[in-house]
Amino acid sequence: MEKVMLDAEQREVFKKGGCKHLREEGKIPGVVYKAGKKGTSIHIDAKALGQALHTEAGENAIITLNISAGEKPSKKTVIVQEIQRNPLSEKYVHVDFHEISLTEKLKVSVPVNVKGEAVGVTEEKGVLTQVLWELEVECLPTAIPEHLDVRVEELRIGDAIHIEEMEAPEGVTFLEEPETVVVSVSPPAAEEEEAVVEEEGAEEGEEPELIKKGKKEEEEGEEPEKEAAPEA
Repeated sequence: MEKVMLDAEQREVFKKGGCKHLREEGKIPGVVYKAGKKGTSIHIDAKALGQALHTEAGENAIITLNISAGEKPSKKTVIVQEIQRNPLSEKYVHVDFHEISLTEKLKVSVPVNVKGEAVGVTEEKGVLTQVLWELEVECLPTAIPEHLDVRVEELRIGDAIHIEEMEAPEGVTFLEEPETVVVSVSPPAAEEEEAVVEEEGAEEGEEPELIKKGKKEEEEGEEPEKEAAPEA
């Protein structure tokens, strides 16, 4: 697992508008949390944060925060707990860190990467669907996988890979339900639509036929109306 160093500065809790001023200066407000303790308010350089989160480890990178706080600087080992972004610009708005111990297990979500081309796609023209993009795991911080690879070359139409069929890296425990589907191969969309149309057509065709038949029998059983005899 990649380790990253980040400089941060302890800050006072601002009133409304204070954080906006920080962002205009290229800094991102944040909080460092630890179970059972009050959070420490900080701010960090936006570009430095972006570089730290664009390593192979992504948001699961182990970060050492060098926090300057007057005459009492400190170092904290953390991982990202939550990042808030502007929905329009995608720029960072706020970041929460979780202080960790390298000797205590934690729960994190790890990206799932599909590797290879399924024979059900290349030869049978099926459609491969990745159902699960992240998998929650439990492990020591130093054992967090950067990603989990799933090989799909042998998948044919109708096949699927479930979590229970994946091999967990050493020291890592999967926390999702074992029967959860990770990736599957289904028939081509055109074939699926054709099968549905045929099935619906068969179902719809049966009932009208019965109605028509009943109507015909009813018509055959009716006697034609006789014209009334002219009055004398």
